[in-house]
Amino acid sequence: MKSAILGAVLLVLGGVLVATGVLPVPDAVAVADRVWPILLFVIAITVVTELAAEAELFRLVAERAARWGLGRSWLLWLLVVLIAVLCTVFLSLDTTAVLLTPVVVLLARHVGLPPLPFALTTVWLANTASLLLPVSNLTNLRAQHALGGISPLTVAVLLWAPAVVAILVPVLVLLVVYRRQLFTRYEPDASAPAADRVLVVASGVVVAVLLPALVSGIPVWIPALAGALVLVGFFAVRRRSVLRFGLVPWQLVLLASGLFLVIEAAHSLGLPALLTALAGRGEDPLSLLRLAGSAAAGANVVNNLPAYLAFESIADSPVRIAAVLIGVNAGCLITPWASLATLLWHDRLAALEVELSWRKYIGLGLIVAPLTVALATLALALTA
Repeated sequence: MKSAILGAVLLVLGGVLVATGVLPVPDAVAVADRVWPILLFVIAITVVTELAAEAELFRLVAERAARWGLGRSWLLWLLVVLIAVLCTVFLSLDTTAVLLTPVVVLLARHVGLPPLPFALTTVWLANTASLLLPVSNLTNLRAQHALGGISPLTVAVLLWAPAVVAILVPVLVLLVVYRRQLFTRYEPDASAPAADRVLVVASGVVVAVLLPALVSGIPVWIPALAGALVLVGFFAVRRRSVLRFGLVPWQLVLLASGLFLVIEAAHSLGLPALLTALAGRGEDPLSLLRLAGSAAAGANVVNNLPAYLAFESIADSPVRIAAVLIGVNAGCLITPWASLATLLWHDRLAALEVELSWRKYIGLGLIVAPLTVALATLALALTA
């Protein structure tokens, strides 16, 4: 609800800026034209993932992973890493942070393992593994548009090296920090049957078809919307009670709309010049590190989405846009508000009675975030 209130305030402020001429009407219309496909995708993919979770698809995948872990905690954890990466890359960071987190926490408890390493895995990878494809993060979708609407595969070619580094660094840090808990054994247990096999199969087919469709070059809102409509149809027949307004991420949509409008107005007031003085120019390694570091700092001060929108205006090449993405995606691991997914993730932990103080979260973030951003940026500089 807080994000909805903030979004409403930002939209009102944006309306005032348009009415007073600070943001010209044609510019505001252009923002709306750029934003609607992004927001429609966010709505559709959220509906898909929420309904897939209601069908217990993610629970079944996690329980199958428990059997594949062969009683070794480190192997089970690596399988969770793999699932988290795939969910983030193809179904967005919110799927991992919000929907996968309860699954892996309950899975860890089910086999007698401490849930915290698994919970931190989902939230860290939700953010850092969201570099590779446009569908992985709202910031990436905006970057794809800024790059002229290039194909998802072209985006992946640009970002594959920093994306790999941004996955490996948090994984290695978690392995070192929680090595005692992860190098133990557990007893695999039989999984419970799915509540509705038809819904599980339908959800599995939709997700399986979406994975290649989202990187095919088709505007991502089209396959996402088709998948959402298919699942809504199945649930309308078999579990109508699940279909509720809360499936639509209206708070996030409201917040994103307000942020897009206000940041566009800030550009008219000279924000790019201020950021250029802070982040500099150039594409040499030091310049890219300066830009990515500034973007990461901005994400942790405000939030990763407005930080990206602000720094995009001074990222005048594909490589510099990639550096901004590294900063705002892989660097938003320090403050709780740096990523909306992190706040939602913490709410899920609180509901599951998993204790993690923000002091500890910030302390770990101060270690992993600068390291991840620096190494991922260097990987970009070496491969761009």
